Amino acid sequence: MKAYRVNVNGNTYEITLEVIDKSEIKAQAPKAEAPKAPVAAGSNTVSAPMPGTILKVNVANGQAVKKGDVLMILEAMKMENEIMAPCDATVASVNVTQGASVETGTVLCTLA
Repeated sequence: MKAYRVNVNGNTYEITLEVIDKSEIKAQAPKAEAPKAPVAAGSNTVSAPMPGTILKVNVANGQAVKKGDVLMILEAMKMENEIMAPCDATVASVNVTQGASVETGTVLCTLA
């Protein structure tokens, strides 16, 4: 065991770390997938995964998109998050505009 003193935002913490052998390290669990957008009858509804502000809308009604295309950019906690198309589709409706504040679960757009 090794003891360390860490200063975070002016607060001092004492932590203890255990030194382990490489053979003790278990295989890392795979990364969790991003939450899937809820599906409405015959369409995919793309919802905000977190609260934030829409920085840019890259699509318009009637536009064809491919799986993985960036539909819009959502700023949350000073980070830009790409909201991507979950599948090949056509944009049925865009429900937000640039600069809009959204909450978790807000419908951003609908794909048909």
